[in-house]
Amino acid sequence: MDALRRLVEVWRSACADFEDLAHQLTDDEWRLPTDCTGWGVGDVVAHVAALESELAGDEPLRVTIDKQAPHIKSGAGIYTERGVVARRDHERERVIEELERAVERRTTMLADEPLDDPEGTPPITPGRIDWNWQTLLRNRAVDVWVHEQDIRRAVGKPGDLDSAGATHVQAVFAAALPYVVAKRAEAPSGTTVTFDVTGPLPAVYAVEVDANNRGRAMEPSPDRPTLRFTLDTESFTILGAGRRDPDTLPIRIEGDGSAHPTLARRILDGLNVTF
Repeated sequence: MDALRRLVEVWRSACADFEDLAHQLTDDEWRLPTDCTGWGVGDVVAHVAALESELAGDEPLRVTIDKQAPHIKSGAGIYTERGVVARRDHERERVIEELERAVERRTTMLADEPLDDPEGTPPITPGRIDWNWQTLLRNRAVDVWVHEQDIRRAVGKPGDLDSAGATHVQAVFAAALPYVVAKRAEAPSGTTVTFDVTGPLPAVYAVEVDANNRGRAMEPSPDRPTLRFTLDTESFTILGAGRRDPDTLPIRIEGDGSAHPTLARRILDGLNVTF
């Protein structure tokens, strides 16, 4: 199976997990707040339904929103908010049914696409953003799984931290670590950093900043890195999604006293790599 078809399979698996969780929600849980500022659980489901419906060819629902709402930071925020607000008065079952129908239609549409060129242009992208097939399919799988976890934390039902979606998201976030360390955190040349991820998807990701101040993945990881972060799968992906302050998560930091805690904090603050 080629890379794009694998991404479709991951997206479909993440959608199935998301739909299963949505069906378990009670009316009270539907109204609980989430880590997505300004959105409750039902709003998160509505957001995913809105995007999948648009990608399946539906016209976005028209609605007026408060552009001054504090959680709306950009034009992209206005776009995503419209899909949520337009469904806020819909019954829970209606929103879930819309999502399921959209995913079914998109599954059929994607099966008919050749998907032989990662750089090719999809017929529809969210908000008509300039994404190729690789970016669209990668990001949809990330978005669905991350929002499933937003709901799970809100309702106290942890799970799916070792699913196909989880594996995909952790790999996507890990691929951004060289950029985070070298560019966002501006770690000096010669710095080495390891991220020891524990829990359902254990892994060690190592980064070195070279003489040109570029970050690169290291293999094998160094025995004594400049900085070592130890954190579990959930915390790693919460940071990658930009959901919570690092100080609220169980992270152990070890390493060079001259680099810690200033550089360590810059790295942790730079880990939000959602798209």
